[in-house]
Amino acid sequence: MNTTGVLSSPARRQALADGYQAPELPPLAPELLRLLDLPTDLPDELSIAEVAAVTGLTAHTLRYYERIGLIKVARDESGYRVYDREALARVVFVTRLRLSDMPISTVTHYINLVNQGEQTAPERLLVMQEHRAMIQRRIREMTAALALTEYKIATYGGHCSP
Repeated sequence: MNTTGVLSSPARRQALADGYQAPELPPLAPELLRLLDLPTDLPDELSIAEVAAVTGLTAHTLRYYERIGLIKVARDESGYRVYDREALARVVFVTRLRLSDMPISTVTHYINLVNQGEQTAPERLLVMQEHRAMIQRRIREMTAALALTEYKIATYGGHCSP
């Protein structure tokens, strides 16, 4: 679902902001922490090549994310990029959103909202709720595709095991 139409009404945004109360958050599941957590043995600062090696992204993609404002990266005295743990965590977060098929325009919109501060929390919530609905739809579609594939494997005499 495109967030542009839902979020474009200033009156709707204001109504959401006025009625927003931050929920008490449950503890994060260990599986989620592992997805977002960074290895503890990483140095405090990494080069672009090291970040590329850790994340599996290309240096080109990392420079692109920086250029469009998804991440902020410091520079050393020689002008080379230096990724601190916060920048690396943002790279991991953006990567997870992209892996879940969030369009780059929506990721950019979301990050812009984050950068604007806490008053955008209601809008960010809407973006994430819409994205969750899309992920849930895709999971249902992929589950149906998997069932069909397993049926065909069984039809041809194969075995369906994980």
